[in-house]
Amino acid sequence: MTYALFAALAAALAIGAASTAVPRPLTPDDFYRIQVLSDPQVAPDGAWVAYVVTTNDRDADEPRSAIWMVSWDGTEHVPLTNPSNGLRAPRWSPDSRRLTFIGTPPGADHEQILVLDRRGGEASTLTSLTDQIADYAWSPDGKRLVLVLQPPGDDDTATGKSLSAPKAPKPLVIDDLHFKQDVDGYLTVGDMRHLALFTLDGARLEPLTADAGFNDSQPVWSPDGSRIAFVRTHQRGPDDDARADIAVVAAQPGATPTTLVRPFAPNDGLDTLAWSPDGQMIAYLEGREARFNAYIQDRLRVVPATGGPPRRLTDTLDRAVKAFAFAPDSASLTITVEDDGTLYPARIDLAGGRITRLVASPVTVAALSTVHGHTALLSSDDRTPLEINTLEDGRLRRLTAQNAAFLADLQLGAVDDLKFKSRDGTEVHAMVVTPPGYVAGRRYPTILWIHGGPNGQDEHSLDFDGYQFKRQLLAAGGYVVLGVNYRGSSGRGSAYATAIFADWGHKEVEDLLAGIDTLVARGIADPAMLAIGGWSYGGILTDYSIASDHRFKAAVSGAGSANQISMYGSDQYILQYNAELGPPWHSQALWIKLSYPFFHADRIRTPTLFLSGEKDFNVPVAGGEQMYQALRVLGVPAELVIYPGQYHEFTRPSFLVDRATRIAAWYAKHLTPAH
Repeated sequence: MTYALFAALAAALAIGAASTAVPRPLTPDDFYRIQVLSDPQVAPDGAWVAYVVTTNDRDADEPRSAIWMVSWDGTEHVPLTNPSNGLRAPRWSPDSRRLTFIGTPPGADHEQILVLDRRGGEASTLTSLTDQIADYAWSPDGKRLVLVLQPPGDDDTATGKSLSAPKAPKPLVIDDLHFKQDVDGYLTVGDMRHLALFTLDGARLEPLTADAGFNDSQPVWSPDGSRIAFVRTHQRGPDDDARADIAVVAAQPGATPTTLVRPFAPNDGLDTLAWSPDGQMIAYLEGREARFNAYIQDRLRVVPATGGPPRRLTDTLDRAVKAFAFAPDSASLTITVEDDGTLYPARIDLAGGRITRLVASPVTVAALSTVHGHTALLSSDDRTPLEINTLEDGRLRRLTAQNAAFLADLQLGAVDDLKFKSRDGTEVHAMVVTPPGYVAGRRYPTILWIHGGPNGQDEHSLDFDGYQFKRQLLAAGGYVVLGVNYRGSSGRGSAYATAIFADWGHKEVEDLLAGIDTLVARGIADPAMLAIGGWSYGGILTDYSIASDHRFKAAVSGAGSANQISMYGSDQYILQYNAELGPPWHSQALWIKLSYPFFHADRIRTPTLFLSGEKDFNVPVAGGEQMYQALRVLGVPAELVIYPGQYHEFTRPSFLVDRATRIAAWYAKHLTPAH
């Protein structure tokens, strides 16, 4: 409790006191100061919201997470646990008295479910499992949990801790088309997830689904506790046809599941289902058909809980739905809608299908929790990182300000919207971050920093894991930084997203270059001091751009690839490749065309820094290695940095700092910032 009292006092001071320090620009070392909020959970009685706060521990060189709760009126801020590596998934008991979470008990080397009394005291260990816990949910009567379990491997991917003493490795036996996934690694025979029931009285664990031919996930209880809806596939992730089953099973061992509907899987993954409070409907997201599944346009559906044809609720919206929750009367749902640089909350009425935006101001919502009419959002804007807000009468009311003291010391760059026409007349939208102290009418060295995906968008959000925060870091060095929502991005409708179908590196590059042309024409960007960079598809587009245009003085290609043929079978996107491009032996000319940065590397003149995570299965390190090797052979200045043990998204704090420092140094070496 000493830690809890100290942390509560620190939070109160951070929220209530203004800093007197002279504002300063962001630095890479600020990765050790930021606090990332996630997973808000409203208590059933509406009195509290639990959430996770993650910080980067400098000495341990790892992220540490703690469970906090804030009262609904925002006056009480209580840390419930000490920071720990891998702590996650807080969930309230139906009576709101207990809070469970996944973590590793002291002295143990394996994750379990732990439980806290909301009124105080230490957490106790609820389970003693040998399997890994992927997910779980309370039953409505508070007597049982449904668990999503996975057989133990050599390492616990959530904590990174060894589960056993070193032993001789076993061969990896694989028999699915989708056989590798970033962070999860190789998906082997027997690696399927299944559901189990855990009875709290007696700590009894019983299998609920155990068919070796299926992977089961995303369980949600019916309101009366008699049934469980879940997502079922024949492999980890969508099946080979890009579909997944929505199934229902009686909440008792030995019951046989029944499939209600088999939709196309949503692009953002197999998202959580929602059972209506009246027990009549199950809501879910459906993605696009297989050939368009890589381009976000997830749409909301409801299906009768007893079976029958589903209802299409948001097809006329032409925007992706990201999250959803039923109202207490089951007559409407609260949803979040991805739209042109924002992600706003809305309500959809089931009777007539009317969709009403709930907040007029620009906002980006990262998570939604609605219980008995109480709605909490994890949201952000250009100057505020993700914090917990309530949604009341069309307004957001702030509950937390975990980063208030940190932000009070900072001088951030201004963020402005930009609209322009691409080469073929298409209207493109972008965001411009100007450096602190920006002087209008003066030309600045300018960096085009490209978002990944291509699905996804640059948003009005200071999310510390997002692109806007990275642009603020670059702008702090004296640069104007441009983020373009090029064609292929989400947030602008289906036609805009699919405009690059089987034609990568063409329209996107035209859009990116048109954005730079606009800043030059408006007297903002110095045409002699231009740079480019990005991560993931942003790194891929960097390779495409520098092979197409020589205007850039420096480039950073992070987790990118240029020889797309080499990615077939070595990354995790086999379903997209087969559906969108066709296998290389059927579409050889197309694959070579889309690999033009590698096969025409001799056109590149731009000094380029290549960065990759050693264990990245999303865009494997070979993508950067090949381009680095090509440029070195050609005599173009290039450097390759590989971060050991890191996946597509980095988690080791010292590597986050190192990457940001190296990127800044690379640009400084080739550009002269204005001061």
